[in-house]
Amino acid sequence: MRHRGYGWVALVLVGALLAVGCGGSSDRSTGESVPAEPTEVAQPDAATDSLADSSSDESVPAEPTEVAQPDAATDFLANAPELVIGTVLPETGALSYLHPPEISGVKLAVEDIIAAGGRIRLLQGDSGTDPDIAVETVNRLLGEGAQVIVGAAASGVSQSIIQTLYETQIVQCAASNTSPSFSTQDNAEYYFRTVVTARADAPVMADNIARGGGTHVAILARSDDWGRSLSVLLEASLQELGIAAEIVPFSQDAPSFEDVAQSVQTMGADTVAVLAFAEGAQILRSLLENNVPPSAIHAGAGMFDLELPSRVSPGNPADLDGLTVYGASGGDEFNERLSETVGGNIIFGGQAYDCVTILALATLAAGTHNGPELIAVVPDITRGGQKCTSFRECAALLADGVDIDYDGASGPVELDDVGDTTVGRYAVAKVRGGNLEVVKIEDVVLGA
Repeated sequence: MRHRGYGWVALVLVGALLAVGCGGSSDRSTGESVPAEPTEVAQPDAATDSLADSSSDESVPAEPTEVAQPDAATDFLANAPELVIGTVLPETGALSYLHPPEISGVKLAVEDIIAAGGRIRLLQGDSGTDPDIAVETVNRLLGEGAQVIVGAAASGVSQSIIQTLYETQIVQCAASNTSPSFSTQDNAEYYFRTVVTARADAPVMADNIARGGGTHVAILARSDDWGRSLSVLLEASLQELGIAAEIVPFSQDAPSFEDVAQSVQTMGADTVAVLAFAEGAQILRSLLENNVPPSAIHAGAGMFDLELPSRVSPGNPADLDGLTVYGASGGDEFNERLSETVGGNIIFGGQAYDCVTILALATLAAGTHNGPELIAVVPDITRGGQKCTSFRECAALLADGVDIDYDGASGPVELDDVGDTTVGRYAVAKVRGGNLEVVKIEDVVLGA
């Protein structure tokens, strides 16, 4: 039985002011190995020809050419098993706006691993926000030779594929599953994640709500694993700060959310937390129509969509100015790199990058991609050893037999024995001038 409890330890402000704009994702394919650029052979020049013609009658033996010998790391990587990664991420569906940052994070990691001499191949698949689509995709990817899985994006969708991966002993890394359920379920033996659970989301949101002066919060929560778990944790975090809170569950398939918006006024709440996915745009529209100011609204990671202001108010996206949105993020340096490929949508990109890098390093450390051996070394390469911050650096240490502690794009991952990270990094964004902009980065540390 997988089990652990968390307590809130610290919330540290570590970054600020990263503006987010709109754009598209990179379409670079990594399904095949990237061939090396051909080496250009230098042609002899006139001076060389002249010297050749002036040689003596006797042949002068050429100096032997020194052949560079591969170093230990190069030899280590060349003889390591190839890792085939399959992604199950939302190309379609209610979370499709999470696909560009997550798949771009995956591709950047694959590019870095190949550039360092690693052997890795990428297969891609759609999860939708639909368990049926995800199950079909996983079966296809496994049939095509995927040895590990990155995804799904939604906790509920990961629940639909985790039993198959457990039975086939395939290691799965999730970059955006925050439901605490995975920490204690028996079939999560081959599962780990690079994003902190909702036990960290809740205090981040609660602290910012408190700083904004909220005294009575209506928590509007979608009726799925993520929404139910986060709403309960958020209610508890708010109450610990002396703030009254009430949970208003809703069906994400409802034709209208007018009754949900009206319940905010009925309970006399001065602040609203919206835990929704794509349906959140319709909920926000109803809240505005019921005179709830956007400055009083806080939205969870399922709504971290750069197009959200335009979806809510197509004619005037600035109507949403003041709204606060939260989501897991990489650090400033990685976010800038990721933004070049996705036009600013950074959510969960660093966590996806770290999923791939950890899986590749674990394959090197275990010498195999087989599930039991692979998952056994995953936590250890993120804690307790010599610090390293890239695949290249960490692989060189592994080649020398050094115990490593990988710190990645999403911060010091620090996985515990059940595969949950105890350190998380969050982007806090606000709508300004009709644009969703990251205003600060916050680090969260969880402890037993």
